[in-house]
Amino acid sequence: MIHQSAIIHESAKIAEDAYIGPNVVIGEDVEIGSGTRVIANAFIEFAKIGNNCTISPFATIGSEPQDLGYKGEKTKVVIGNDVIIKENVTVHRGAACGDFTTRIGDKCLLMAGTHVAHNCVLEDQVIMANLSTLGGHCHVGYGAWLGGMTVFHQHVRIGKMAIISGFSASRMDILPYSKGEGIPPVPRGLNVVAMRRRGVSKEDRTNTNAAFKLLVSKEFNTTQAIEKIRVEIPMNQYIEDMIEFINTSKRGVLLKNHKTDFGAYEEEE
Repeated sequence: MIHQSAIIHESAKIAEDAYIGPNVVIGEDVEIGSGTRVIANAFIEFAKIGNNCTISPFATIGSEPQDLGYKGEKTKVVIGNDVIIKENVTVHRGAACGDFTTRIGDKCLLMAGTHVAHNCVLEDQVIMANLSTLGGHCHVGYGAWLGGMTVFHQHVRIGKMAIISGFSASRMDILPYSKGEGIPPVPRGLNVVAMRRRGVSKEDRTNTNAAFKLLVSKEFNTTQAIEKIRVEIPMNQYIEDMIEFINTSKRGVLLKNHKTDFGAYEEEE
């Protein structure tokens, strides 16, 4: 169903069973998949949206990036299936670099007022709580959870299943499976709840927690901690993920708060 007040560009491709509500504006080069609902007053252009998504009132998808170097090049947003985008969310299309694309994976939830800047990548099942903000080129791993009013510098990577409390901000990468808070959001333990819910075994959680303790320990620098992990702890994919993430970081990974010498961690219950 397409409401009679909606404005649809002639190039748009809309599935027959999609819903387009009143006063929606669908601009150039848009594809909308089966079962997707675009509710009143949303604005979409230069975007491909998958199946069974919900785009809430006053969301803006695919508008020009906030990049002074952008000169009108043809770029886009690609959104997966079963994505929920709430009121007043902004997802900007890519700037003219990389693959020219901003990407949101399957089953993501972007709560009211969140902002996804140009060329960001959100893997599947990411949750961004109200007013959380990603600068350009951020990469958010599978199942990560960003609390309300969190802010991340451009090019920051947030590791899979990490959880960051509200009002936090970071200019450095966030370790996979960690939970943190503050400015910067110092890691205070593993996100064992997410790991347990996703079927990670008790043994793997225990070994990953032991590796995490070494990484945040004041006794070792990061290189020493990784060497010690490889000698003393049975390896698993989650520990390998953390080490690979650290070794490939360009901005550095937040492990300790050097201002306060605080790097506390919590035991798994």
